Amino acid sequence: MNASSIKPILDKHGEAKRDALIPLLQDVQEAVGYLSREAVIEIGRHLKLPASKIYGVATFYNQFRFLPQGQHHVQVCRGTACHVKGSDMVLKAVMRHLDVEPGQTTKDGLFSLEVVACLGVCGLSPVITVDGDVYAGVTSDSVRKILASYRRKADENAPAA
Repeated sequence: MNASSIKPILDKHGEAKRDALIPLLQDVQEAVGYLSREAVIEIGRHLKLPASKIYGVATFYNQFRFLPQGQHHVQVCRGTACHVKGSDMVLKAVMRHLDVEPGQTTKDGLFSLEVVACLGVCGLSPVITVDGDVYAGVTSDSVRKILASYRRKADENAPAA
């Protein structure tokens, strides 16, 4: 990611001031997928703010990411209903099968893992989502099957070598 890739976004915001920071961060993340170090520096230059201020605001809100996401975004619900029904074991299974911690992306770039406070489908607990698709009543064993199905699809769609 280089500075020129966000130039159209910065231009769209024109002579923006500090109050445009969050919309600007949102626009850059939507276009690029995350907020790179280079993007933060360029946003700071554009708004005449130090990068430390940009990071201070961006890290306050959990909507902003500083690393590229995987092709498939996995969310594990840790809300009360999911917790009571065993989401801790589900989370551990996801982490084990993907070999990542929450907030990380697999080495192959296929999966990103995020822990969320509540997905709002408590009656289906424990729940995970993959790319927004809800999987209900998840167990450690079903995690393996769900993730394997996404890996198979990726392998099937991979260009032949």
